Amino acid sequence: MTKSKTVEIKKYGTYWERNRQSGGYLLRHDVGEVFIKFVRFVLLFGMCFLILQPILNKISVSFMEQQDLYNPIVVSIPLHFTGENYKLAAEIMSYKEALKNSIIISLTIAIIQTAMCTIVGYGFSRFKFPLKNFWFGCVLALIIVPPQAFSSSLVLHFSNYDILGIFKALKGGPINLRGSVVPYYLMSLTCMGLKNGLYIYLVRQFFRNIPVDLEEAAYIDGCGMFKTFTKIMVPQSKPIVTSCFLFSLVWQWTDGFYSKLFIGGKKLVSTSLASIADALGVYIARQNGAANAQTGVSTQYTNCILSTGTLLIVLPIVVVYLIAQKAFVESISSTGIKM
Repeated sequence: MTKSKTVEIKKYGTYWERNRQSGGYLLRHDVGEVFIKFVRFVLLFGMCFLILQPILNKISVSFMEQQDLYNPIVVSIPLHFTGENYKLAAEIMSYKEALKNSIIISLTIAIIQTAMCTIVGYGFSRFKFPLKNFWFGCVLALIIVPPQAFSSSLVLHFSNYDILGIFKALKGGPINLRGSVVPYYLMSLTCMGLKNGLYIYLVRQFFRNIPVDLEEAAYIDGCGMFKTFTKIMVPQSKPIVTSCFLFSLVWQWTDGFYSKLFIGGKKLVSTSLASIADALGVYIARQNGAANAQTGVSTQYTNCILSTGTLLIVLPIVVVYLIAQKAFVESISSTGIKM
């Protein structure tokens, strides 16, 4: 027993003596604290398990051979490990081509959306202009209204695209932009892309909590409005810009609505995963020389290849998050406190 502990016992008595002097309050207090910690641990463990359990199941199934899929004894740990499921899923999904297209499209759109939403969010936080509240209401409407509500308008608009009658005068009629990535970029440049309303709102809230004194000092030193924004405010907003970029990249990476609506036949990881079941049936039928695409394809094996394809899609996003997790967590914590 240490000297400080001995002095404490002599001064205040043992734990049970202090508990007796307090009428049992000390024991009840400590038991209550231990019980609360135990309940908190159980709740956190249960929530983490609910989130991670489906992913762990997919990882387990992706390494199983077909005989393990039909074996009722095998639940979580495969008896026969194999990596052939990943090769088959990559071949069916045309993974290399889909991955390349998804990286190019998702990265460029995420950069455009982050840049434009940062400018618009800064404008809403600092400047006064006519109908400011109305336009900000429109931004909130982008968050509330699902994109499916105006999908028909988008199809009609980009199928017969024209700017002030220019294309009609030059080519004799509007042009069809469907089947290309141009509608993606046009919507991102005008802050009408996927979840752009949310990014504008987050950036606006972040800039509103930065003191105006920084900008006023820059104006006094001779900086113009644009230089103040690029040199003073943008470096201050690295956490929220990083978060918006990650959100945009992830949502664009897994988006299937706009991809099917505009891009069409271009292979992306999100659209390849959606059709993996049919592609597997065709592949098995071709291998077996069967006329029916569903011949020899069981539900268990289809789910196995689907789980493997899902992991192939999730893996690049996990890598990106691990690289940028520090700035992402910093942004979430700061905006959660200030908002």
